[in-house]
Amino acid sequence: MSSLLDSSASVLAGELRVALAKSTRRIRSRRGSADLPDPQFNVLAILLREGPLSPGALADAEHVQPPSMTRTVNALVALGFVAKSEHPTDGRQVVVSLTDAGEAEVRETRRRRDAWLADQLGTLTDDERRTLAEAAVLLRRIAAG
Repeated sequence: MSSLLDSSASVLAGELRVALAKSTRRIRSRRGSADLPDPQFNVLAILLREGPLSPGALADAEHVQPPSMTRTVNALVALGFVAKSEHPTDGRQVVVSLTDAGEAEVRETRRRRDAWLADQLGTLTDDERRTLAEAAVLLRRIAAG
């Protein structure tokens, strides 16, 4: 009986992985007016959530190498979405902060993504939406583990 449950869990894991990956790709394809690549958008979203950070802290948050983050930050500076300033205690470092334009880009991208998903949810029955609400709780719990 245990192997049947293991097999069933394995099949479900595969189905969920594919469904989540496809859904994520569809959601991420909805972008703000700047049409930023995901790595650049992610930096803006982190700065909105966390506040100003060093490029090293951003690299850690995104699990990328510092030179890669430096290129991303420089591209965002050129677009006017972030600003760099001197670090308050370490003259060798800079601090990256979100500009008003960067915040607007994050909010517009999120609005477009939420609107697309809301449209998709609108095609479902009330029971299906309740099932997804329950699944969202479970998926958050899985993600936290």
